[in-house]
Amino acid sequence: MPDIHNYTINFGPQHPAAHGVLRMVLEMDGEVIQRADPHIGLLHRGTEKLVESKPYNQSIGYMDRLDYMSMMCNEHGYVLTIEKLLGIQPPKRAQYIRVMFDEITRILNHLLWIGSHGLDVGAMTIFLYAFREREDLVDCYEAVSGSRMHAAYYRPGGVYRDLPDSMRQYEVQGKRGKAKTARLNTNRQGSLLDYIEDFTNRFPGCVDDYETLLTDNRIWKQRLVDIGIVTPERAMQLGFSGPMLRGSGIEWDLRRKQPYEVYDELEFDIPIGVNGDSYDRYLVRIEEFRQSNRIIQQCIRWLRENPGPVMLEDHKITPPPRMNMEADMESLIHHFKHYTEGFCLPKGEAYCAIEHPKGEFGCYIVSDGANKPYRLKVRAPGFAHLSAMNEMAKGHMLADVVAIIGTQDIVFGEIDR
Repeated sequence: MPDIHNYTINFGPQHPAAHGVLRMVLEMDGEVIQRADPHIGLLHRGTEKLVESKPYNQSIGYMDRLDYMSMMCNEHGYVLTIEKLLGIQPPKRAQYIRVMFDEITRILNHLLWIGSHGLDVGAMTIFLYAFREREDLVDCYEAVSGSRMHAAYYRPGGVYRDLPDSMRQYEVQGKRGKAKTARLNTNRQGSLLDYIEDFTNRFPGCVDDYETLLTDNRIWKQRLVDIGIVTPERAMQLGFSGPMLRGSGIEWDLRRKQPYEVYDELEFDIPIGVNGDSYDRYLVRIEEFRQSNRIIQQCIRWLRENPGPVMLEDHKITPPPRMNMEADMESLIHHFKHYTEGFCLPKGEAYCAIEHPKGEFGCYIVSDGANKPYRLKVRAPGFAHLSAMNEMAKGHMLADVVAIIGTQDIVFGEIDR
């Protein structure tokens, strides 16, 4: 009788569930995985090296392109580190705007996650539901920055500009008649805050719809329950953070444990799992939808009542208002110097981390006193999660690899950098 050997197959990078650039070499015993070996680097763009050759304020755009599903959160970790080295703190209104957009970004990220995770394991409808809500929030990005994804809205010393007083409206065109256009513009009659408030009032009902589709769905539970179990002790040893760590039952959230900006002034709960499997991580992220919505509502109330500056007045660090440049020579010089040379940071090193939608995202900057970093190191949460792939997939079936990739919420921009 001939010996039965394990065989090796390539999973990705062309597999639709490999999210574009993951190549995984799987050693199989029949349908059961004996070893999973992820090969990364197919999206390596040298971000950390590129940043060393540009002034600090010209590298914010690179941060957007790391985890390209959580754009403003990446910027936040970077500008917080710069502000720590400079010893400055942005105005209170700017801090509330940052927190509000961090939570909008968290919802954006989780909407894409639930849509693609559902699609990967065979639930088509949730993808369409999630992208319906994503469109509304992407319009908020566009309203403050002009861009739907890569915003570059957070700046050292504050944010690029205050929240607009009006929203862009749909126009009658093609097959879209007056009646449909008027219906689409119903919630766009006021300011951006009015538009976001309308969204936060509708969104809990949308999350209920997602749960109706998935939470007690027999097939969904069969695909996720007891898949990719990680114990609390092992989750800490593997360097997990964010929903991956909280899904294993450890209540660790930087917004609570190491508060930054104004999170210590806001009320929210930290959801945690019990079993540490893919289903618990799904439930944790579903509850994060609701808690982020709650935080946004608190920020809206504060921002309505407290007008003020959104950028520091120190023009050695922040650009002057564009209106001043027409009449004031000094403002013109400051603006020119700011966008050509940038500003110098004092010698030293700093690390700042934020509670990114995927976990702990941090930037470590070493400054030699110049206008560009001597070294930048990005601590990407997905890197630690992907490194646990072998441990989480061993002993499961081939189809479960797709569920495990989904539950890790992998985006390769931040992993390959």
